[in-house]
Amino acid sequence: MDAQPTTPSDAPDASPTTPSPPPDAPSRDDELGPPLVELHGVNKHFGDLHVLRDIDLTVRRGEVLVVIGPSGSGKSTLCRAINRLETIDTGTIAIDGQPLPEEGKELARLRADVGMVFQSFNLFAHKTILDNVTLGPVKVRRTRSAEAKKEALALLDRVGIGNQADKMPAQLSGGQQQRVAIARALAMHPKVMLFDEPTSALDPEMINEVLDVMVALAKEGMTMIVVTHEMGFARKAAHRVVFMADGQIVEEAPPEEFFTNPKSHRAQDFLSKILTH
Repeated sequence: MDAQPTTPSDAPDASPTTPSPPPDAPSRDDELGPPLVELHGVNKHFGDLHVLRDIDLTVRRGEVLVVIGPSGSGKSTLCRAINRLETIDTGTIAIDGQPLPEEGKELARLRADVGMVFQSFNLFAHKTILDNVTLGPVKVRRTRSAEAKKEALALLDRVGIGNQADKMPAQLSGGQQQRVAIARALAMHPKVMLFDEPTSALDPEMINEVLDVMVALAKEGMTMIVVTHEMGFARKAAHRVVFMADGQIVEEAPPEEFFTNPKSHRAQDFLSKILTH
């Protein structure tokens, strides 16, 4: 289950308030690049359950998009559909102008451009931390082993665990393992990073160490789509918040606007619960 923040609020339930974003918030939308991820008319069913309903969404290069909503709203399915871990029934998805391939080498190449960080870290338990990070570049990108190792060590330093390179995943805390997963994704030089509730499996004291890495990536201009219940991260790092419910995008707005003045009753109800309990 996701750890939900317990930010107090004196505002009425129907319209929770939040302070203005900090000075280090990302740049304005007009400073972002061209469209990088585009979804048009995307639908997905699991049997009779319609989990994605006519999704239209564009994410620009350098944008940090945070997707929030109640459990079962389709957030994770949306995230997984973007690199075809989940197939879609109708509609189109394109990455950097290229339609998402059905299968084969083309799909593998596109997935190399789309980094993914999951709830559970999905590290290879029998390989060292260094080997986990170098495996993709060597096997998929055909990077020379020495070059991959050098870059992997730099990435591990970047996420604050350079001294753990020779350890096995089981020797690391959950927060450290998730930072390895981020380094592993970055090693592929992705065009966009997808985060599917990356802190939900972590103990509360480990959450900030992962969020700090993600905030740093946002400041560096990494295009990110983040499914999360961490409202503090959304306020601090997002250019735009998308609120989903019942498989639909109900509302989207800059974080200060969304948290201060949500337009839909569904978003008002959701925020009144998540920000006051």
